[in-house]
Amino acid sequence: MTTTAPRLGHAVTRLLLVVAALLGTLLATAGPASAHAALTGSDPQDGAVVATAPKDVNLTFSEQVAMGADSIRVLDPSGKRADTGEIRDMCSGSIVRYGVELLPGLPDGTYTVAWQTVSADSHPVSGAFTFSVGAPSTTSVALPEQTAGGGIVGALYGIARYLSYAGFVVLVGGGAFVLACWPRGASVRPVQRLVVRGWLTLTGATLAMLLLRNPYTGSGKLADVFDLAGLQAVLATKTGAALSSRMLLLGAAALFVAVLFGAYARRTDEKELKDLTFGLALGGTVVAAGIAGTWALAEHASTGLQPGIAMPVDILHLLAVAGWLGGLTTLLVALYRAPSVERSAVERYSKLAFGSVVVLVATGVYQSWRQVGTWSALTDTRYGQLLLVKIGLVAVLLGIAWVSRRWVQRLGEAAETTEPSEATDATESSEAADEGAAPGGADEADEVDGARSEQLARQRAAVATARRKRERDADPERAGLRRSVLTEAAVAVVLLAVTTVLTSTEPARTEEEAGRLKASSGSSAVPNRPIDVRLPFDTGGVDGKGTVQLTLSPGRTGANALHIFVLRPNGRPLDVPEVKVSFTLTEKQIGPLPVLPDRIQTGHWTASSVQLPMAGEWRMQVTVRTSEIDQTTIDKNVKIG
Repeated sequence: MTTTAPRLGHAVTRLLLVVAALLGTLLATAGPASAHAALTGSDPQDGAVVATAPKDVNLTFSEQVAMGADSIRVLDPSGKRADTGEIRDMCSGSIVRYGVELLPGLPDGTYTVAWQTVSADSHPVSGAFTFSVGAPSTTSVALPEQTAGGGIVGALYGIARYLSYAGFVVLVGGGAFVLACWPRGASVRPVQRLVVRGWLTLTGATLAMLLLRNPYTGSGKLADVFDLAGLQAVLATKTGAALSSRMLLLGAAALFVAVLFGAYARRTDEKELKDLTFGLALGGTVVAAGIAGTWALAEHASTGLQPGIAMPVDILHLLAVAGWLGGLTTLLVALYRAPSVERSAVERYSKLAFGSVVVLVATGVYQSWRQVGTWSALTDTRYGQLLLVKIGLVAVLLGIAWVSRRWVQRLGEAAETTEPSEATDATESSEAADEGAAPGGADEADEVDGARSEQLARQRAAVATARRKRERDADPERAGLRRSVLTEAAVAVVLLAVTTVLTSTEPARTEEEAGRLKASSGSSAVPNRPIDVRLPFDTGGVDGKGTVQLTLSPGRTGANALHIFVLRPNGRPLDVPEVKVSFTLTEKQIGPLPVLPDRIQTGHWTASSVQLPMAGEWRMQVTVRTSEIDQTTIDKNVKIG
């Protein structure tokens, strides 16, 4: 049995315009990509006012990032660089921290820290904050309004990402549809054009992403597309290697397409066709999995929780999407543009789509658990909200697919007998030729214009073809199948757009984890420079007034060095008989931990190994004795990271 359809009409055009509007709205509101890594702390903190200029500025991230030469810039109030430009790797264990040293002798005023980097899943992240030395001041530095990955370059990169997914789906799904469902489709010109356009789209989009990658993660200027040095730097990154590998694999995919629509379409020997089908299926699967792997190795699946499991699962997920939606697109083209498509091909695609959906659901459940983590994240994070939209679209697609399956089952076997045979076509063409012949003998027939006769034959054949199409279009089962498949394809376009935005959005699990890290950090939870405290005291006796200045370095858990300076009201050193210090973590009921510093010189006491076993808010008590009977105890809460 065969099923046909006319060319796309006005109703189809209106439907596609609606889909395009939905797609445009979705991409327009997507905004710049949120990155997988998030800034969880800095030293100095945003808005902090410090007494003296720190030696360095460091940033702490939730996950690993890639740092470049200018990833961290510190600008003084006049806008000049206040750092040395040398990025320091200060990572330790699970702590991801990078810093940059400051120039010596910096004056008081407000300083701006601007940073930009690339997360482990390929998305750029940037930001800026200020801190002040001595006291805040006016500054000529304007904080960047555009985040990394935004602007026209970000929009073009997002479009290229969408087109790359669409090209992959059409290329892989179209090839699978022909090999597994409709071998005769290899010789159908509209199907050939569809798959070739899928290859061209994926290739062009990949090349565009490769060229846009440098400005996308860097300056944001479109002119930097032609920066060869920047392109060379991109090729050395994980994402650049993935994109260049995809280009190489697309060369193998071009060979697959050439054989599929060349030698395979012309084969008539059953054994040769079977062997070639097996070879194409094996080689095509390897190439398709390799292309899918270029996404898995460079994006969300390559970082975070269980990457060793997540990457192959992601490959299976992408292949299942291509098998379902790419096959659906090919079926739609066959129904509307090909002369005919067998009912058996539609039934085989139905089985292929069912298997793809099973794989899609299984891998999707795992990916959702991995990237979301909690039920609340489904509604409280952008990633979770987009995931709910995607799940809803998949449910709609499954419902429409069920309707399509019912239309296939209702296609009556009796309809197969209504199709005119090739012999009838030949007879009609012959009759047209006879009608064009002039009456009379052979001499008169020889005088008939042969071109006129052929023209009449073609006209008669066209009329017969149009009559057969009208008869087929009148079949309500076939018309219902075409409408349901077209609706499926329209929803699939929007689903693919949601998936594209989802892959460039920070996963809910990491967003919540970054929020917890920020909440637990407080104002100085991640200090990486000495904690300076100045405490006035008054023992009530002679020389009983002054100030105790304490410096705890590095101000973190573990061993710390403590320096104590006892100063008179005029700032000169004060020699006292005794100084004692203790630390208490009230929340955990730890302490007091006594510290007995040694006197180094007049007014200077030190303890070389002060052990603070746990992070938190510690109460530091300082006892100063200025005579045999005059002493006082003062305290201050300090936060230890």
